[in-house]
Amino acid sequence: MAPNILRLFGFGFEGLEVPPDIRALLARGLGAVVLFKRNLASLEQICGLSADLHRSGAAPVLVGVDQEGGRVVRLPEPFFAPPAAAMLGRLDDPALTAEVARTVGRELLASGINWNLAPVLDIHTNPANPVIGDRAYGSDAALVARMALAALRGFEEAGVLSTGKHFPGHGDTALDSHLGLPRSEQSAARWRAVEFVPFAAAIHAGVPSIMVAHLQCPALDANAPTSLSRPVIAEVLRNELGFTGMVVSDDMEMGAIAANFDIGEAAVRFLEAGGDLILICRNSTFQHSAIATVEAAVRSGRIPESRVRESEERIAEARRSTKSIGQIELESMRKIVGAEKRSLLGRIHKTV
Repeated sequence: MAPNILRLFGFGFEGLEVPPDIRALLARGLGAVVLFKRNLASLEQICGLSADLHRSGAAPVLVGVDQEGGRVVRLPEPFFAPPAAAMLGRLDDPALTAEVARTVGRELLASGINWNLAPVLDIHTNPANPVIGDRAYGSDAALVARMALAALRGFEEAGVLSTGKHFPGHGDTALDSHLGLPRSEQSAARWRAVEFVPFAAAIHAGVPSIMVAHLQCPALDANAPTSLSRPVIAEVLRNELGFTGMVVSDDMEMGAIAANFDIGEAAVRFLEAGGDLILICRNSTFQHSAIATVEAAVRSGRIPESRVRESEERIAEARRSTKSIGQIELESMRKIVGAEKRSLLGRIHKTV
């Protein structure tokens, strides 16, 4: 049987209901859907949306969201909105950080969302960084690793898939990759001594998924952005650091890629570099163009079928690491969502 390249894509969409084209792609095997604030309005609506997504899938589907905390929170009241990672880093209480992650994970799973695109493993090494800032646990590599491992433990105990981001490290940049392609001039030695530290710790602890950033890092690859780079993904992340799990791209619609590359060609290059799951989070024209370009690359032999099967298996293994999604029921959601918010926020502010 030929591999199904749709399993290698994760898409987003507009609106509060599943659009017909996303429903059709799910029926053909689309691997993942990522939800944003624009898709999430209330418990009742989220319950119906999640149930529809899972019901529409030809195979078990990853339903993801960025519920990091602080300024990156997608879910509305009454969901628990975690504090920014920087606050948890200042508290330096791994048990509390793990409990925050468990609480987030329990609420997500009760809502049919089995994937949190967190935690952030970047180190806040550049005060002028416009995109990381308080999304990072701090500016010390050991602290970031300690807090990230606690968060990973909490998500795992809750039964949701976690994703460490943004490899190789977005902390020491001065441009937002949503707008353009940031450049980091760090030496190879500094990358390994500082930015890689939380990622190496997370890999050693068994992190199931890592997101690769769109960065220009000449010391790691002088020719390609990190998300399209075989030296970065296949050689450093996989061979040097030993990561065997699912590699996810950051959104290919971000300015770092969309302003500089054809998105379909970028998707092909990401797979050639050793990546697994391609995120295109809004534009349906880009989504269908990327599918067609990857399909053509597989037909021509540019991407071997064996390469596609490797990614299919890594994505399937990541999905198997989550608790199964049963019937999504509004009353069950109401009993879990927000139930621990007041006591947990009280503990956080008391510690502060």
